Amino acid sequence: MSSLLKPEFGLLFWMFISFVFVFILLAKYGFPVITKAVNNRKEYIDEALKKAEEANERYDHLNETAEAIIEKANQEQIRLLNEATAQRDKIIEEARRKASVAANKEFDHAMRKIQAEKENAIRDIRKQVGLLSVEIAEKVVREKLKDEKEQMRMIDKMIDEVINAKVM
Repeated sequence: MSSLLKPEFGLLFWMFISFVFVFILLAKYGFPVITKAVNNRKEYIDEALKKAEEANERYDHLNETAEAIIEKANQEQIRLLNEATAQRDKIIEEARRKASVAANKEFDHAMRKIQAEKENAIRDIRKQVGLLSVEIAEKVVREKLKDEKEQMRMIDKMIDEVINAKVM
C-alpha cells in the first residue's frame, strides 16, 4: 500500500507516457470531434437565437400592424355609424316633410269639401226657404183673393206698380 502513496520513478514514467499517448490520441481524434460538436451546437444555438429575435421582430411588426388595422377599423366603424346616423336623420326628416305636405293637402282637400258642402247646404236652405215663402204667399193670396172684387183691386195695384217702376 505504501507503493501507491509513494510512487516510484518507473511508475511515474509509464504513467506520464500513457498520459501523453492518450492526450495525443485525444488531441488528434477526440478533441476535433468534441470541438466540432461544441461549435455545431454553438452555431445551432446562435441560429436559434437569431431566428427567435427575427420572430420577435416580426411579432412586434405584426402587432403594430394589427393595432393600426384595428384603429383604422374603429375609425371606419365610427365613420360608418356617423354616416348611417346622418342618413337616418335625413330619411326621418324627409318622411316628416312628406307627411306634413300630405297632411296639409288632406287638410286643404277636407276644408274645400267642407266649404262646398256648406255652400250646397246654404243653397238648399235658400231654395227651401224660397219654396216655403212662395207656398205661404200663395196661401195668403188665395185667402185674400177669395172674392172677385178683391182680385180686381189686386190686379190694378200690380199694374200700377209695374208702370211706376218703368217710369222711374
